[in-house]
Amino acid sequence: MDDLKSSLSFAQKEVDKTIKSLLPNGKGIEKKLYEAINYSILSMGKRLRPFLVIQSSKLFDVDEKYAFRVASSIEMIHAYSLIHDDLPSMDNDSLRRGLPTTHKKFNEATAILAGDALLTLSFQVLSDNLTHSDPRIRCELINELAKAAGTSGMVTGQMMDIEAENKKLGIGVITRIQRLKTGALIAFACNSGSILGRAEKKFKFALQGFAHDIGLAYQIRDDLLDATSTTKKLGKKANKDKKAGKKNFVSILGKDRAKKQLEFLANQAIKHLGVFDQKADMLRDIARFIVERNK
Repeated sequence: MDDLKSSLSFAQKEVDKTIKSLLPNGKGIEKKLYEAINYSILSMGKRLRPFLVIQSSKLFDVDEKYAFRVASSIEMIHAYSLIHDDLPSMDNDSLRRGLPTTHKKFNEATAILAGDALLTLSFQVLSDNLTHSDPRIRCELINELAKAAGTSGMVTGQMMDIEAENKKLGIGVITRIQRLKTGALIAFACNSGSILGRAEKKFKFALQGFAHDIGLAYQIRDDLLDATSTTKKLGKKANKDKKAGKKNFVSILGKDRAKKQLEFLANQAIKHLGVFDQKADMLRDIARFIVERNK
């Protein structure tokens, strides 16, 4: 796992460097907006999604500068979703990554606009020819990210999650909610490498299977941590779902069955990578990391 930690650290530094080069800045009346954008996206995160972009791109020998820009664009989408998730009208959280949430640090209006700015900047980045010389590949990236972040993915998952409060739901519905809310962006992160690398179908299918399984595994681990860890360790409120009356994998399956399902998904994800050589070792390691992470 030492190699994985080193690779995660490298990805974080390089993606943050790219993000900083892409963010707007200003000193006038709009200064607060730019400060909120920087605060929201440059606070220390795992950068898991960018790491998946970079590693999936390496499978197909994609130029790193392309991978870093796509990785930055997906982190912008992720940061926007967290800003809006934390708002009083949604999850009403005051803590994120051990720091005050954006609307607490600034105000609600500024937080909403910062999220909007990051969402739209993401597509501006993807549309630029610096992201790839082939406009067809740029269009495919834009199309796939729009589906993952919008009504075919994350946004619908968020709406379903809100509507699910205080309702009796089965495991099938919970799985669909999390596949959309969390899994869709993770899937795009994995699939973006095959788009950039013009991969054959068998490799695309393998990455899609891998992404599907680690997306669900990631959410199950999140649910376990929410139920068993503390606010101090997580850097965000613990036991949040139970207090909000939301069903999740742990409340339906129980802790022991959830842990078994987590292991099963991680092992299955690794099996999907059998079509790749040692270049996929970091993806295999990240599947184990998702099972073992503590925040």
